[in-house]
Amino acid sequence: MSTASRPRVPPVLADGLPRNLHDGTRWLDGAELLRHAHSAAAELAAAGVGPGSRVAVEADTEPATRLARMLGADLLGAATLFVDPDWNTTERAGTLADAAPHVVVGGRIRSGHPRPDLPEADGTSLFYLPTTSGSTSRPRVLARTRSSWWHSFEAFEVGVTGQDTVLVPGPVSSSLFLFGTLHAMHLGAGLRLLPRWSAHAAARACREATVVHMVPSMLSALLAVLARQPRLRKECRVRRFVCGGAAVDDGLRAELERILPGSELVEYYGSAEHSLVALRGNDGVLHPARAVETDIRGGEGSVATGETGTLWVRSPLACSGRLEAGRLVPLPEGFHTVGDLAVRRDGGGFTVLGRGSGTIDSGAELVPAESVEHVLRPVAGVRDVVVAATPHPRFGSLVTAVIETDPRHPPDAAELRRVARRELNGNRRPRRWLTTEALPRTSTGKPARGLITERLTAGTLAAEPLR
Repeated sequence: MSTASRPRVPPVLADGLPRNLHDGTRWLDGAELLRHAHSAAAELAAAGVGPGSRVAVEADTEPATRLARMLGADLLGAATLFVDPDWNTTERAGTLADAAPHVVVGGRIRSGHPRPDLPEADGTSLFYLPTTSGSTSRPRVLARTRSSWWHSFEAFEVGVTGQDTVLVPGPVSSSLFLFGTLHAMHLGAGLRLLPRWSAHAAARACREATVVHMVPSMLSALLAVLARQPRLRKECRVRRFVCGGAAVDDGLRAELERILPGSELVEYYGSAEHSLVALRGNDGVLHPARAVETDIRGGEGSVATGETGTLWVRSPLACSGRLEAGRLVPLPEGFHTVGDLAVRRDGGGFTVLGRGSGTIDSGAELVPAESVEHVLRPVAGVRDVVVAATPHPRFGSLVTAVIETDPRHPPDAAELRRVARRELNGNRRPRRWLTTEALPRTSTGKPARGLITERLTAGTLAAEPLR
């Protein structure tokens, strides 16, 4: 289909269409996806959706249908909220109350509606209502413009091209995985989506994919499958793993090199509020992405090189604000922070330590949980770890390590404690050690920190003392 004769491409894709798409149930080429998007637009228009409307899309269909509904809403100048199937009743009710969608749609796209008039596209229109991950608190509803994602496409310099086949194994309800999906579409790449996360399904999809978007816990699980199945490892075509959502530790980086030598790991840092913020450079630290400004501040202003402070960001990639009862609360102009702690490095770079809300008051020191996790995660037998607080009447909180173990090769307790003594000062060493078969997680694969802390406090976390 020629560019002149095809239907209008949803504006957010900046005139790009995927070469092809498979979502675990069916194949579509770019033209077929475009037809579905226009059918979705007609269906939504018949329900009263137009410029400035908000649409909530249920999680009751395969990814391609959900994406077509989002692209259809974009054609109409409307913004989409993807309902997360893992929200509990309270989270769903609160999120929908804040988003206040004009319509909630699900099921198959129904055809036969008259073709709507499409408004002129501009970058200021809201097109997407992402939610914060919910790993530390109830999801909040944000608002993104098309131009913020166009800027993000330009700044996402990770080496992906239209010749690649891109695997996105996480849910489109996550802004991290949705961005990877739309970025691949924009480039004209092939696209492979999984209906739900499965390390075994991802390993099979790697026989076709050349690029994979993941969070570190997914990469760890994928490498475990490939290590056990030499045939799948031999057939893996992936040349580049693109990782966000959390820092990749040295142990996981070494495991990737051991199992898939020659593959490249591209790491980036961002947030739902700020989109892409920084990319990891060859020097091992994060550097601001194109058009993004960062500052690391303490109580007296910007901190010196080597010192820790709160990371602040000013960026055209950022969200426009948050929604409360359907009303946009704009993001103030200038620099903003989501509370992440960071260390300033030479050359304008920085290292992220984790969210300030993930800092534990041990009574003698404020302990960034992720800095302790970074030390413990590479220990043999540790699949993942969350460091959280257990309330203590004298010390305020005990630093508690909750370790997801490899059941075939569980970690040695003496080795864990030895590493903690060697790498951590006294106040940062865990005082309580627990093991579990599986950490509670969000739908994106991240550990559900808020839920873990809540269950630790209540004594209901399914975990046993380290032995």
